[in-house]
Amino acid sequence: MSSSVPTLTSLLKQTGIEDHEEILKAADRALNQSKGDLEAQNVKVVALLKLDRFDDAIGVFEAGGETLKENARLEYAYALYKTGKPSEAADVARRGAERGYKHVEAQASYRTEDFRRAAKLYQELAASPEDDAEADLRINAGAVDAQLEWAGLGELSQKKKPSREDLEAFETAYNAACGSIARGELGQGEVLLKRARDLCNALEDLSQEEKLAELLPITVQQVYVLSRQGKKEEAEKMAEGIDARGIPDVSTRYIAEVNKFAASAATVNPYLAQRLVAKDVESLKPDHPFKFQSSILEQNKHATDLQSMKFGGTADSTAKMISKHSAPTLDAHSNSLSVVNAAARAKNQTGKEALKHILPLLEKRPNDVGLILTIVQLYVLTGNSASAIKLLESFLCQLEHSSSAAELDVRFAPGLVGAMTSLYRSAGRRAHAQTESAKAVNYWRRKSKERPAGVTHLLKAAGSVLLESQEVEHQRVASEVFTELHKADEKDRYAAAGLLAASPQTASSSQTASLQPIDRLLSGVDVDALENAGIAHPPTSANAAVTASRKRPAEDALKPKKPKKMLKSRTPKDYDPNKQSDPERWLPLRDRSTYRPAKGKKGKAKQNLYSQGSAPALESEAARPATPAAEVVKGKQPSGGGGAKKKKGKGGKW
Repeated sequence: MSSSVPTLTSLLKQTGIEDHEEILKAADRALNQSKGDLEAQNVKVVALLKLDRFDDAIGVFEAGGETLKENARLEYAYALYKTGKPSEAADVARRGAERGYKHVEAQASYRTEDFRRAAKLYQELAASPEDDAEADLRINAGAVDAQLEWAGLGELSQKKKPSREDLEAFETAYNAACGSIARGELGQGEVLLKRARDLCNALEDLSQEEKLAELLPITVQQVYVLSRQGKKEEAEKMAEGIDARGIPDVSTRYIAEVNKFAASAATVNPYLAQRLVAKDVESLKPDHPFKFQSSILEQNKHATDLQSMKFGGTADSTAKMISKHSAPTLDAHSNSLSVVNAAARAKNQTGKEALKHILPLLEKRPNDVGLILTIVQLYVLTGNSASAIKLLESFLCQLEHSSSAAELDVRFAPGLVGAMTSLYRSAGRRAHAQTESAKAVNYWRRKSKERPAGVTHLLKAAGSVLLESQEVEHQRVASEVFTELHKADEKDRYAAAGLLAASPQTASSSQTASLQPIDRLLSGVDVDALENAGIAHPPTSANAAVTASRKRPAEDALKPKKPKKMLKSRTPKDYDPNKQSDPERWLPLRDRSTYRPAKGKKGKAKQNLYSQGSAPALESEAARPATPAAEVVKGKQPSGGGGAKKKKGKGGKW
């Protein structure tokens, strides 16, 4: 080792330098004497990282070569992460076993959207906190849980509801709010965002500028939630208070500008909107948005293009991007491009006019899931549910006979199974809906280790549908499904209720412990009042929906009914209420018991006509063949009206 190393080490110890700039100068002086001094290089790298000069630190690593990178592997991984290279940082940190490497790898995995790996690493770190601050671990784990929800992997998140500890700091409250918003719980998300804002304002160790910097992301998220809830005026008022220029994060600043423009209640000029959203997302690196954010921003770009009537360019650009993806696929981004492409081809038209332009595309892209669902939706909107069912049935049947595992996953994807089942149920074809649900359940139960997001919800919905079936096999499958779901999560009330409904005889008290007792559910129900109110009949039409809440009172069987009084306008003149009416008055004369046919030959012949299977005598006058019906003759028809002229009588002239 170089002789300058002890000099540098003793210098740093004797002077007690705490300023990183001074440490950097001392390291540079040592390196001027010996460029290959590994210790001085290491000190310089640490000083640069402390000064947030990450690009300069990467330059030192490149100059020092593999020896320095291996000797200061943790610092190198952190420098890669801070310079926008999270994938490389994760690879470097994965080779280390110390706790610091796990922290860097977890942050790098979070940035590369490998949320499964990040969640696993934070679970390992939280299991033995050691010298780490538990609050920091809780904050990072909460952020990972929120991203799992956004990515459709909510079953992997550790928390579904915020704990008391999460409501004690504004960072954890904000992460809990993001998780609620990702699950669609906008009301709870709004409450948690207000809580995070109040906690941030109450901090005394932050300056006013630091508080404003922390409040800006919270405000941007509040604008989004208010807009989604339809509270346009509140969203616009809050958006006016956002100074996007003060947001240091580039992607957050851009999202704030877009949300502020979208929340405006004034009529939006589509050309100005297009100018705003036309920014390339790649230009926002290293602070680029996550995948789900980039997808929404790209959809905004296509939407403004359609509003600006750039149909041809939008159709061509989206078709080019669609051709790069294999079909069929469950990728949400690719399928959303198919919807935009269909809208561009139809030139923003809907209904039957749109179908005329979109149906020819199906011949070119028969396996395009987004295109097929678009056509199905248009069929439903035009009242042609039969065509919608036929189209989706043929597509799923084609995939079902495929030998590809990927295509079979598409065939039984929760969204497609749900769409098919919904169409069947809307058409009253419950048996078909039950068969479809049974197929999906049997498929995913065979692939218990490779289930995508949403399969758990599919199993719950399919189990409920199968419970309505009268077939023994369907009942058995439903019982097995809910038993499996209950074993996976004993606190899941839906699974416990399904298990009780599927097998009430074998369900134990431990399996139904999460359900509320029947006595508590019925504690506020007045049974006598319900009985006296009678049965409410569902409305049979839209007009009857207004009066559906008016219940018909139950009739008292012991109380004699009063005879209805007839209106005078509906009674004959010789009507006598005391006289009993003839019970056969509604029957034809020949069917009444008092009927007697006329006597003689004509009477007998006429009576024979009314007897089934009898033939009248040919000699009888009544047996003459009937006049044949007039035949339609092709030819020239009379131009005027009226029939043939009548013969004049033998008498005098008329």
